[in-house]
Amino acid sequence: MPSSDWRAPAAYAHADHISAAGFAWEYLRRDEAYRRDFRRMKAIRSENPNARIAFSERWGLRFRDRSRSTCRPRATVLAAVTAA
Repeated sequence: MPSSDWRAPAAYAHADHISAAGFAWEYLRRDEAYRRDFRRMKAIRSENPNARIAFSERWGLRFRDRSRSTCRPRATVLAAVTAA
């Protein structure tokens, strides 16, 4: 995560037009505990739902679920066609 001098006024020039989500990100990216937890989550690299839930609840984050097919699985039959 990028770090900047949080005391420099130039680092906040964009803050006049920042969204709520952008403001939350500005806060989180500067929080050492969040950065530590983020590194830990990134190192896990598994689909451990309990770890993901605990991380999101601690920091008030929401993650989109992965998209799933809405179709029922079907058996597909492929047949080779021979040229005559």
